Amino acid sequence: MKIMVYSHDVYGLGNLRRMLAICRYLLEAIPKLSILLVCSSPVVHSFRMPKGLDYIKLPCIGRNESGELGVKYLETEIKETLKLRSDLIKITTINFKPDIILVDKKPYGLQEELRDTLRYIKNYDYSTQVVLLLRDILDTPKKTIEEWKKKRYYEGIELFYDQVWVVGMQEVFDITKEYKFPASISEKVKHCGYIDRTIEHKNSYELQQYLKVDHSEKFVLVTPGGGADGYHLIDTYISGLAHLPARHKIKSLIICGPEMLQENQQALYQKSKQYHNVKIIEFTDELTNYINQADTIVSMAGYNTVCEILSFDKPAVIVPRIQPVQEQLIRAECMDKVGLIKAIHPDLLSPENLSEAVLEQLSNTRKEKSLLFKLDLNALPRITDLICLLLFEKKNIVITATLLTMIMVPNG
Repeated sequence: MKIMVYSHDVYGLGNLRRMLAICRYLLEAIPKLSILLVCSSPVVHSFRMPKGLDYIKLPCIGRNESGELGVKYLETEIKETLKLRSDLIKITTINFKPDIILVDKKPYGLQEELRDTLRYIKNYDYSTQVVLLLRDILDTPKKTIEEWKKKRYYEGIELFYDQVWVVGMQEVFDITKEYKFPASISEKVKHCGYIDRTIEHKNSYELQQYLKVDHSEKFVLVTPGGGADGYHLIDTYISGLAHLPARHKIKSLIICGPEMLQENQQALYQKSKQYHNVKIIEFTDELTNYINQADTIVSMAGYNTVCEILSFDKPAVIVPRIQPVQEQLIRAECMDKVGLIKAIHPDLLSPENLSEAVLEQLSNTRKEKSLLFKLDLNALPRITDLICLLLFEKKNIVITATLLTMIMVPNG
């Protein structure tokens, strides 16, 4: 049984980390499964690949803070690089012959680079099932509807996709309603809940020794995800340390992210030298371990980071990205409203209100409100069930509850 996963990864690490989490869970749950990841992330090699998972690396296309695309490393034109990527995806599909293709976010891929592959599948007698995976929020309803109509995504989903899986909750943001999905697409949509994240490798004692956090200190983790636009958040956090009362003993770990400019990282490192209780690193593939140990998180509002915060039930101060899309802002506002996190609009961010919010979260004064909202973190087992059903339907096997239990590893 074979699955091909497409992740275009033009900005940050969000798409890659989300798809890797799904891949790892599927491989643990389904025997004799092979997954081929097609992606362009420049740091994909830094992540541990479990047995059963391999990847095809596409040439990198990058997006700057204003949203413009360009070739990241090669001295080639954007048009010819996209043609190369499209050809690589199609020839990979032809030779790998996946039973299921799981496409992340864009129905036609980046700049329609999936269109030729989707047409090939539609006209080929090898019956590959095609599934679109959407995160909880894409952008504002107005911008998303305009984009989807302009790029004919509604027609594309109706023509090429068998199902649409949303890793979010209708109670938080109802994609079918907000983005005005027609009935023909809405009937393909399955809300799976958010992705629960698990601790990865290091145990708590090893982390405590590494961080040198003693029992009298509070541990604050600061992470802007990939870090391409995280400089201002971290700089503001370091400035805010001067506003903390002396009685508060706080140890801070700052993870800049591999996509932050080296000169910005160096500037932050120099600024943090005045504080003996601040440690800065560039990247870790064990972020969940640090989140699990933290007393409070300061971060942006990327899907994966928010899921990790919610999975470990951690107090958090979230400063969302608002350009080029407002996905993070909507997510932060929705989750602040139900008491899950504390959100600060980036235009209102200051050292004073950030340090005040951190102290508020360390005191956990918002906890009671969050208990009123029932959070669904069952995306991974639901996606696994859906994958199993598609695989067995394709093999023309009648699946029963007993058979499904036999092939599934117990969750948790």
